[in-house]
Amino acid sequence: MAAFLLLFLVFSSQLIGGMNAQLPSSAYENIITILSIDGGGIRGLVPAVVLQHLEKSLQAWDKSATLAKYFDVIAGTSTGGLMTAMLTTPHPDDPTRPLSTATELIDFYKTYGPSIFNETRGWNNAFPGPKYDGKFLHYIARDLLRNTRVSQTLTNVVIPTFDVKKLHPVIFSNFQLKEVPSFDAKLSDVCIGTSAAPTYLPPYYFQNDGTEFNLIDGGVAATNPAMAAVTEVIKQQKEKNPEMTPKNSNENTKILLLSIGCGTVKTVGYDAEVAEQFSAAVWATSGLATGAYDYASKDMTEFYISTVFPGLQSSDYYLRIQDYNLDPSMDALDNATAVNMENLVKVGQKLLEEPVLKMNVATFVPEEDVEWGTNAKALERLAEVLYREKKLRSMRKKSMEKMGRPFIQNVVGKSKQVITNA
Repeated sequence: MAAFLLLFLVFSSQLIGGMNAQLPSSAYENIITILSIDGGGIRGLVPAVVLQHLEKSLQAWDKSATLAKYFDVIAGTSTGGLMTAMLTTPHPDDPTRPLSTATELIDFYKTYGPSIFNETRGWNNAFPGPKYDGKFLHYIARDLLRNTRVSQTLTNVVIPTFDVKKLHPVIFSNFQLKEVPSFDAKLSDVCIGTSAAPTYLPPYYFQNDGTEFNLIDGGVAATNPAMAAVTEVIKQQKEKNPEMTPKNSNENTKILLLSIGCGTVKTVGYDAEVAEQFSAAVWATSGLATGAYDYASKDMTEFYISTVFPGLQSSDYYLRIQDYNLDPSMDALDNATAVNMENLVKVGQKLLEEPVLKMNVATFVPEEDVEWGTNAKALERLAEVLYREKKLRSMRKKSMEKMGRPFIQNVVGKSKQVITNA
């Protein structure tokens, strides 16, 4: 009887857990949906425009649609981490809705970008300290996100940072909270940390649950956080997390991944014969060293995704939207002039009308993917897939609840009878 009751408790706890989620647990279907947003400072306007189109496409199917209701995981680094927090923090007036819509993200950058990147002192590369003091970013993050913690987000989040004292990445996600309770930090602290780009904004120190954090930009570890998000999901599946594992053990779980970049400038490299003459000062002051690592990190993320998870390369399950030929005049992380921000919005709008590009991981040259059409059409198709997936989950959830209710009532009735007879 004890074993029987234990089975009942496990079953009912899993059922209740699925009922509490805004998006029914992926356990009720076999597709896990992930949204990943790159880092890029003020260039976050580009993915914000892309997300606006996706959100509107979802609302054509479901008027109340929000991104948090349709993705099991939303991941973001640096400016992408800030967007992730705003898209998943419950609204103070309606906890079932997010703090921000995708359209409001665009307004956020236009309104507050100039204050975040407001150089109030003379600064050059020799000046001690970062270019910006970060005070306004700290203020606005705390004001908007308030006391919301990682555990309180509307869907799962994955936000990479880097601890400059311990010299290793710190990835804040809902999946790690049981194992590392100190990761249940305030989202404002996490966002300030993941956005602290070296030379631009100061490293950020805070304590949570007795643990110290000394954080800098998550882009040091993962400018593109897609791999971090996928890895978190795979880990949960291996650990048999009931929210990430199909209830039918015979089904294979697929991953649907939408990854959005902030634009990257097409650069010209150097012949080895030329580069061998570079001094350490040339490497350092020209930014060649850090630039090489940045490009390598992004390319390796594409390589890992396509190699380790080949199923993601199917046009049905992996969509990467990125401007690979951004105008160099818009490359700066901190150019928050009205003109530049309007130009970045136009980049996002133009990107929607361009064909989907898929990275050839042998040559690392993006190639047109004729299966998808334009990025706008691909997002509209994706919106339909997301809508049908949620609808299917809801139907299966209701069906399983109907099947489970008599079982639960039967067990409860028998339990009461045993107690009465005792």
